[in-house]
Amino acid sequence: MNYLGLKREELLNVSEQLNLLLASYNVYYQNLRSFHWHIQGDNFFDLHERFETLYNDAKIKIDELAERILTLRQKPLGKMSEYLKFSNIDETEDILSDKEMVFNILKNHKILIALMRNVIMAANEAGDEGTIDLIGSYISKIEKASWMLDAWLSKKQEPVLV
Repeated sequence: MNYLGLKREELLNVSEQLNLLLASYNVYYQNLRSFHWHIQGDNFFDLHERFETLYNDAKIKIDELAERILTLRQKPLGKMSEYLKFSNIDETEDILSDKEMVFNILKNHKILIALMRNVIMAANEAGDEGTIDLIGSYISKIEKASWMLDAWLSKKQEPVLV
């Protein structure tokens, strides 16, 4: 039954774009887990907690993306090998400085936002308002998280007393 009232062939591109986003979100999620485990130094408490907040948010989005693909009557990617193959985000190294970790997250956010915009364009062409609504809410949240991380990177250093 076509309960969505949309043409199945037009939704193929939407689900393909959603799968690319799903793959990238999974690699992003694992990068965040690694940062959470490996953060050290003066900013440990702030960033350890921030990384946990980000990966918990990503975990929810991963499930919602897979369920949206299923709602469109398509198959979500489900293997780590598929995520690594199709992701636009690369696995990161374990040993990075706190600033390198935050910079890497901002780089990943830029990629995710671009992928989200691709999903919205495909969904718009298919008349898929449900996907547009879902992904639109993701964009505003990730933009806000990016602003906060960028502000953290930009913080002024205290003067060194000699």
